[in-house]
Amino acid sequence: MALHIIVDGYNLIRNSAALNVLDRQDLQLGREALVEMLAAYKKVKHHKITVVFDGSDVPVYSQSHDRVKGITVRFSRAGETADDVIKRMAAHDREKALIVSSDREIVTAAAACHAATISTAEFEQKLFMAGADGSGSSREDDDVDIRTFSTQKKGPRRRAPKNRRRNRKRIGKL
Repeated sequence: MALHIIVDGYNLIRNSAALNVLDRQDLQLGREALVEMLAAYKKVKHHKITVVFDGSDVPVYSQSHDRVKGITVRFSRAGETADDVIKRMAAHDREKALIVSSDREIVTAAAACHAATISTAEFEQKLFMAGADGSGSSREDDDVDIRTFSTQKKGPRRRAPKNRRRNRKRIGKL
């Protein structure tokens, strides 16, 4: 099953230390840096990626959606928020969707549609681990393998709910 990653653009930008600095300088710089990071990630992982922004700050000559370096960039229409667009996309793609947002309302709506969710901080870590930080190299601490072992028995009582196991499986594809 193909995975469709739907990113809440401004939520990721504002929760990222590196992108937030650019966003404070110029809104367009933050958007462009995010698209560059996602394009580098797409070269490594080949997932379908859509990033959604609020349309109130759309450049004048821009369309409501566009493709930049293989990444679909969507802006919400007038009178609509990016949250509404993300919820609608999650309802359409259902199990194929992976929603990247730390917004509780979006996460709840996506879970109701059986779409997987991941927080912006976790996704940013996945971007850096895949070497998609724009520098072309991964972090130095990637070669460290830390495993924890437990003597606690595992059985049906300790099994996570089915929707959480499905969510974990989709996130594992990142």
